Amino acid sequence: MQKLNLSTRPLAAAALSLAIAGALVAPQAAHASAFQLKENSAKALGRAFAGSAAAGDDASAIVNNPAAMTLLKGNVFQADVTGINFSTKFHGTATDAQGRPISGGNGGDAGTTIPVPALYFATQVADRWHFGLGLTAPFGFKTEYDSDWKGRYNGIKSDFKSFDATLSASFDVTDTFTFGVSAIAQKTSAELTSAINYNTVGLGLIQRAAAAGQLSPAVARALAAQYAAVVPPGSDGYAKIKGDDWAYGWQVGGLWKLTPNDRLALSYRSKIKHNLEGTGNFTMPTNVTAVLSNPTVAALLGRGQPPFTHTDGRAGFTTPAIATASFWHQDEKFGLGFDLSWTKWDAFENLTVNYSNPNQPPTSEKYGWRNSWFVSAGGEYYLSDKLTLRGGIAVDSTPTYDDTRSPRVPDSTRKWLAFGVGYKATERFELNAGYAHIFVNKAHIGGVNSGTNDRIVGENDDKGNLLSVSAKYAF
Repeated sequence: MQKLNLSTRPLAAAALSLAIAGALVAPQAAHASAFQLKENSAKALGRAFAGSAAAGDDASAIVNNPAAMTLLKGNVFQADVTGINFSTKFHGTATDAQGRPISGGNGGDAGTTIPVPALYFATQVADRWHFGLGLTAPFGFKTEYDSDWKGRYNGIKSDFKSFDATLSASFDVTDTFTFGVSAIAQKTSAELTSAINYNTVGLGLIQRAAAAGQLSPAVARALAAQYAAVVPPGSDGYAKIKGDDWAYGWQVGGLWKLTPNDRLALSYRSKIKHNLEGTGNFTMPTNVTAVLSNPTVAALLGRGQPPFTHTDGRAGFTTPAIATASFWHQDEKFGLGFDLSWTKWDAFENLTVNYSNPNQPPTSEKYGWRNSWFVSAGGEYYLSDKLTLRGGIAVDSTPTYDDTRSPRVPDSTRKWLAFGVGYKATERFELNAGYAHIFVNKAHIGGVNSGTNDRIVGENDDKGNLLSVSAKYAF
């Protein structure tokens, strides 16, 4: 290996800039799209969640609108599981901070299939009082590209999930109005991996020093040649970030019986603030290790760990507030519902990560999301006392913008087409199944940068399928 002359401070500073590139450690793309999961009921999925807060025909009312528990009689135990199959394939180009093409393919199909469980128990403790407990997963996603794909500096693997334990109560204020409230305990965890472009980091700092007049053009060219000889393109390392946190929130809801056949519901779920704490684990090639271990660089770094060594870190993140208006009409042979849901994603403006290692400075990234809407219409037809058919459509808007959308979760506006069937085996026991196909608009990626200013431009072709089954027992 060619010996690198580190007698000049600017090139040592270039090595120091590897620490500044810690921005890639931020779980930037873990929160780069809408990852709300509505899939908490097979019955509701079959009608595209139309009437989700007003129908009150299964125990998912515990988490969708606690006031709707008033429609459940006696004791109800219910278990649901939804399989989410999501496909996403990238097509486009990637360049590093120097404008050079990044090697690699398009990453394959980064989608996956994941199960989303839900478990409920509701009980009527008095004429006007109901209580319920629900265990659900309201947020989550998982994607994984090939480790050597051209967008590896923007993200490789992303696995994010939130689990809720919800305790709900409802009280019939009058014969036509019920009020409900919920307490929510939420555990959120994340695992993210990215490649680190060590070549780009050093060359980028040399360029910035020359542009600022700190280096003459001739010296900058010489330093860049030295650095590129020791740390050429393809000198990649990898970062793996894991963290989790428990946090708490609440929900309130109301249910109005407008007529014996018509119900209107409103519910509001609070935001939940998390402080994710975990670890950052790094790998680096031997040539970069040699640069960082050079005595001149070590002196510049001072006390503490070198950059890109295993360290603790923390990042704040908030799962958003959600407001829902829901209507349900119940007839002898059919039911018809509508839902309008608003998610306050504009709370996600920035993401700041702080590290225990003093040589890994804090990083902050701006996102500027917008609020999103979910609109659905659906219903069900009762073929007999035992068999029910369901259907529904929905539109789910994205909170992301083209110029900040990440390939980790390439979200775009989605359209739903859903079907379902229910079978009432006995007066106490029923089975339900629901299916939905998700049509996704092309997710354009307008030039999002990694923490080391590697740029990716293109689009993802997405599609999704949901299949849910449930069993409900009343006693």
